[in-house]
Amino acid sequence: MSKFSKGLTFGLLSGAVMGSFIALLYAPDKGTNTRDRLSYRLNTYLDDLTNLVDQLKEEKADIMSDAKVQGDKVVEDAQRRAEDLISEAEELLNSIQQAKEVGEKEKETKKKENSSKG
Repeated sequence: MSKFSKGLTFGLLSGAVMGSFIALLYAPDKGTNTRDRLSYRLNTYLDDLTNLVDQLKEEKADIMSDAKVQGDKVVEDAQRRAEDLISEAEELLNSIQQAKEVGEKEKETKKKENSSKG
């Protein structure tokens, strides 16, 4: 959050609290009734807030597990691709080795033919 957003949020909350206190001072009802109503409302809001926090924690856990699943898929895909690249590299090295061996055999054959002719 930016400094402006934090300041705005703080200003709104402090204004709401101050407005509530002023409203209490000018309330037409008895103090005990007003306190009872405030207590009930505060408890209701506290319960709602607690439920909301619990719900957010559950959603966070779900999001984290989804992220873990996706991360595992990415890791598995990367491992599979790495294994494919290693296999391709091994095949390429084998074919290079075979081509080298064939070339050496051809050189030996040519040398034998040249030495038998001469």
